[in-house]
Amino acid sequence: MNYIIAAVGDWNKELFTGFFDKNSSNWAYVSTPAELNKKLSEGFSPRYIFFPHWRWIVPVKILTEFECVCFHMTDVPYGRGGSPLQNLIVRGHKATVLTALQMEKGLDTGPVYLKKPLGLEGSAEAIYNRASQTAWQMITEIISDEMKPTAQQGEAVVFQRRIPEQSEIPNDLTLEQVYDYIRMLDAPGYPKAFMEKGLYQIDFDQAEFTAGEVTARVKIKLKDL
Repeated sequence: MNYIIAAVGDWNKELFTGFFDKNSSNWAYVSTPAELNKKLSEGFSPRYIFFPHWRWIVPVKILTEFECVCFHMTDVPYGRGGSPLQNLIVRGHKATVLTALQMEKGLDTGPVYLKKPLGLEGSAEAIYNRASQTAWQMITEIISDEMKPTAQQGEAVVFQRRIPEQSEIPNDLTLEQVYDYIRMLDAPGYPKAFMEKGLYQIDFDQAEFTAGEVTARVKIKLKDL
């Protein structure tokens, strides 16, 4: 039986390598749409394509030809849509669930295989790492139990994908909210939380919140004019 993992992020690649070394099944790892298309065009016919962390719309042709499973960081139908981690944190959530759902044309509208608890403490990178580890556990269960997904229940709440301009820290936040704003964007490939002062843009990462104070690493650069 063949399987494909389609994911971005060094943490996913490391998890895949560790899992593959201990597994005798025929697995493939791809990190871009071009790599996915190439693998499928070579005749590698997977039982499932798993998407632990993906940034692109998957073509309908792939969704209809193969059983595709994504992992969404909300208790769907609440939180369908883009930037789930950031949208959860700015709304004050401290915990969520990771949902494995079958992909279809509608964004995050497909039936659900299973859900697992997921804490939202720490940096975005740390949360994504934990989510990926949880996703691997879920992948194992889906395969071993040949799970059949069931339709989502409840009223849908749709999140909007955030844009880089929204990474500017608002000036009316509490200190804890400032900390949350910095940490929720602290992962490779994401625009850092920033403030502007005159000609300068001040980027923040590696935030800590202790004794009522926020400490963070700062990078100062000239604004794009």
